[in-house]
Amino acid sequence: MIFVLALLIALFFVPSPWSFIVILAGAVAEVGEVIWGRRLAQRWRPRTGAEAMIGETAQVVTECRPRGQVRVRGELWEAVADDGADPGDTVRIQAIEGLTLIVARVSGEGGQRAELPPESSSSARDTS
Repeated sequence: MIFVLALLIALFFVPSPWSFIVILAGAVAEVGEVIWGRRLAQRWRPRTGAEAMIGETAQVVTECRPRGQVRVRGELWEAVADDGADPGDTVRIQAIEGLTLIVARVSGEGGQRAELPPESSSSARDTS
């Protein structure tokens, strides 16, 4: 794009001996932009798909002994936890087999637990 702009400027606005210098400067700038863009593209690899979830943390929704459900990025996934996990525990995704996540509890002080929102039921309401 820079080269095209330099070419247009050289043809319509710059006198003859200087137009070659403008075209050459545009070509050098275009090569520099391509090199910079390729380096930038290599540094920022997009992570997509289910494989991108490996290493992320999830919240256990239903008891995983060994099978249960976890919430990752707002989605419910079937999960297998060999060491078991209770609702509210934080687990780390280790692998994916089909549509099932293989998870392990996050080691930490006292086993991290997140507060799950209470389920809505008429018996849980305070009627005082």
